[in-house]
Amino acid sequence: MAERDGYIPGVPCWIDTSQSDADAACAFYGGLFGWEFEDAMPPGSPGKYFIGRIRGGDVAAVGSIPEGAPAAAMWDTYIWVDSADETVAKARAAGGGVMTEAVDVADAGRMAVLTDLEGAAFRLWQPANHKGAQVVNEHGSLNFNTLLTRDPDAAEAFYGAVFGWQRLTIPAGVMWTLPGYGDHLEENTPGLREQMAQMGAPPGFIDVVAALNLIGAADAERPARWSVTFAVNDVAATAAKVRELGGKVVSGPFDAPWARLAVINDPQGASFIASQFVPENKDLTA
Repeated sequence: MAERDGYIPGVPCWIDTSQSDADAACAFYGGLFGWEFEDAMPPGSPGKYFIGRIRGGDVAAVGSIPEGAPAAAMWDTYIWVDSADETVAKARAAGGGVMTEAVDVADAGRMAVLTDLEGAAFRLWQPANHKGAQVVNEHGSLNFNTLLTRDPDAAEAFYGAVFGWQRLTIPAGVMWTLPGYGDHLEENTPGLREQMAQMGAPPGFIDVVAALNLIGAADAERPARWSVTFAVNDVAATAAKVRELGGKVVSGPFDAPWARLAVINDPQGASFIASQFVPENKDLTA
């Protein structure tokens, strides 16, 4: 896959995980995905923030849990914006919550932490020197961000007001689209629209920026949240490696539209999905 050099507003652009033992988490993800790490924090800093890379390109980060934050390990989704301050104001006006006001992150960019109407937390990223994930959609890198919600109508109203997202229902499930995103992708990768059509991608899929899943009755006690999915070449091999490295395969591998998936918890409890692209599964329905 071609490496990314930035995003457009309204597109998920970065992920990181907060862990009580960041060094141990680096050992896990380095062993699982082959990431190489560099601590981006200055010497003597109370916390750590390791940038994980593939072929020298930024993929994701592993950091210490900030002082005063919940102790649970988790993955966080960042969405690219032109102005973190203006987007915070939009989110407030749409009924969202603000966990952290817009703040500069050294010379990397400006960020804020928000919650939607159900309390699902996500982060804004106004870039400066850090332009988000450079390597995506290949083994060991970010493949999808998914909102898990009980109220898709309320979610559409909120994310539509803040980012301009729209819902798209296709046989594979419900997606978030950003009108015009496909034009941006086509400009960067000429012929992509035709390639997707030849593969059987449904109309409108080129505008997809994220996915939406309903929280089922069996998951009734878990809060609304954002999840992350990593692309892998062989999900069965990835599941076996997870067990070897001390993680837990919560479910799968199982077949899904266009993919074969496994739900995984890392050794400190942060959950993510591993996804192997399986074009033979394109006719499966969600």
